[in-house]
Amino acid sequence: MLRKIDWESQIGRRLKLRDLHVFSTVVQRGNMAKAAAELGVSQPTISEIIADLEHALGVRLFDRSRQGVEPTIYGTALLRRVKAAFDELRQGVRDIELLADLSAGEIRIGCPESLATTLVSPIIQSFKRKYPRVAINMILLNTPSLDLPQLHDRALDLVVARSPIPSTDDPAYKDLQIESLFGDSLVIAAGVHSRFKHRGKADLAYLIEEPWILTPPGAAIYNYMMQVFRQRCLTPPFVAFGTQSFGFRGDLLETGDYIAPIPRSIFNEYAKRFPLKLLLVDLPIRPWPIALVTLRNRTLSPVVECFIDETRSVAKAMASGK
Repeated sequence: MLRKIDWESQIGRRLKLRDLHVFSTVVQRGNMAKAAAELGVSQPTISEIIADLEHALGVRLFDRSRQGVEPTIYGTALLRRVKAAFDELRQGVRDIELLADLSAGEIRIGCPESLATTLVSPIIQSFKRKYPRVAINMILLNTPSLDLPQLHDRALDLVVARSPIPSTDDPAYKDLQIESLFGDSLVIAAGVHSRFKHRGKADLAYLIEEPWILTPPGAAIYNYMMQVFRQRCLTPPFVAFGTQSFGFRGDLLETGDYIAPIPRSIFNEYAKRFPLKLLLVDLPIRPWPIALVTLRNRTLSPVVECFIDETRSVAKAMASGK
């Protein structure tokens, strides 16, 4: 009766890849002397390695004869697994080479729509000029917080989000690495052809009766403005349109007499596409961080690391107004 093999004490600690390579070579050559010549070692060394393998496994792996060696049923069974193991190792090396190849690879990014065109798009354009063969997949996120299951499930490599950065000891974010790229602010915008076109500085109280465009209740801009109205003891205005779409917001401002709070970084970008006017309204100044979020203690591929460096560079230029 074959004795039970203890993996931890007999196999896990004693079996080496070199030994399995020697075993596979002996099978291929059918002769220990030929295997020794191919591997550049002595025949006694080969014999010793095979003997140690047989001792560790508790079975005879080869039948010996004057003509050479031939694997037993146990040797044949081991050979199948050895081939599979070395195939997987070779594939692993190829995977590593691909991940380390900065001329190719894949990046998976998550971001809200508000940052897709204003920040992430310029980052991607700058990055693709350097690494044109890298495939980039972007997923639009619709979350006002850093509750990011796609990141935890490793479906995303990184997230660029407009979210308050929690304290480092916040248990809800213990698995996230959060890096502030720059602090944004909120401004009030109108169309240059609207009845507000000659308005310069305006007090918030005089705009309460105007038709506003806000994000839906619960979204970050809506919550921020409700807080501002409460601080000023003002009744919230009539919300003519509630939308998350900044493109739709730009269309409405261009064609109607509406006003809308917009992050300054987005206003600067959209003012290049839409005829927008900045109303000088005194709002409480509060940094609104745009954050780069990755999974803590996760090894990122070199190409993702390069994209993160590009993100920092573009964000720095945007923060300085360049």
